[in-house]
Amino acid sequence: MNKRAERKIEHIQHALSTGQKRSNGFNDLTFVHQSLPNLSISNIDLSTTVGELTLSSPIFINAMTGGGGEDTVIINEALANAAKETNIAIAVGSQMSAIKDNRERPSYEVMRRVNKNGVIFANLGSEASVDQAKAAISMIEANAIQIHLNVVQELVMPEGDRDFTNAMNRIEKIVNEIEVPVIVKEVGFGMNREVARQLIDIGVTAIDVGGYGGTNFSQIENKRRKQVLSYFDEWGITTAASIAEVNSTGKDISILGSGGIQTSLDLAKAIALGASASGVAGYLLKIFIEKGYDDLVLEIKNMLEDLTFIMTALGTKTIIELQKAPIVIGGSTHHWLTERGIDTKRFSNR
Repeated sequence: MNKRAERKIEHIQHALSTGQKRSNGFNDLTFVHQSLPNLSISNIDLSTTVGELTLSSPIFINAMTGGGGEDTVIINEALANAAKETNIAIAVGSQMSAIKDNRERPSYEVMRRVNKNGVIFANLGSEASVDQAKAAISMIEANAIQIHLNVVQELVMPEGDRDFTNAMNRIEKIVNEIEVPVIVKEVGFGMNREVARQLIDIGVTAIDVGGYGGTNFSQIENKRRKQVLSYFDEWGITTAASIAEVNSTGKDISILGSGGIQTSLDLAKAIALGASASGVAGYLLKIFIEKGYDDLVLEIKNMLEDLTFIMTALGTKTIIELQKAPIVIGGSTHHWLTERGIDTKRFSNR
């Protein structure tokens, strides 16, 4: 196994051991209860759109792994089967390892092999070229591609990148020269509105905020370092604040509210802040590793059912209506948004 593949396995092990702190900001949000929702569970429509893509539900399995030999083949095969069985979208982990070493292709190709008609996102880092993006898409016949931004992870990673110049130019070239939607995502440190505006201006289809509060890649990489960079372990913008930041641009952009999503209530709150969908990653990986495939599928089904209950209670028949449900923001999230000049009353009085 090469060093990159070994690193992929270490990432999985450390992601499971570090866990998630539930510090995504959603505990600061409370829905305004509706005593007369005038709605039946049978009326609920969970379908949503991300750019021109239509998804059966706002839950998707976000990028996790690949390129770690047979262990990651097994994980990705199970995740792809779960996505197929529950009819939700799924993303692969970064495909750069397979682009650099054809022997790692099976850990990615397995997703399309078992999920022939599903919605699958390719994935590369912002260092990728147009040709590499095309190769990643072709490898799994992807419906879209995620370009991930992981500056802090790279800085903490012992063998990580140290030069982040011209990333926006590379992303713009990919946007202009490929035929599938481009999703730009953070990997756990959040997204501010200034960066969001730049990405919108170059034509990206969607922004996955990848907020603080889920899997912490600083902690993961610090476990691989001799000299720990502990100051990055608490670094980032929470998922809740990140969604509101991107939403505050007022631009027509699909927002994916990922980062520590573990419950349907988290998901509903993310949508109420402006997200069209949310990726769940570390939480589902932990269930699969510790409890097995059947429990993984059951959890996804339960999340979908719970979301229909929540939407019924709120009187919101569609995801678009849920995006307009009144929600009160308090605590640290209110403080953050107020200091950033983002009006929180527009969420609670609509």
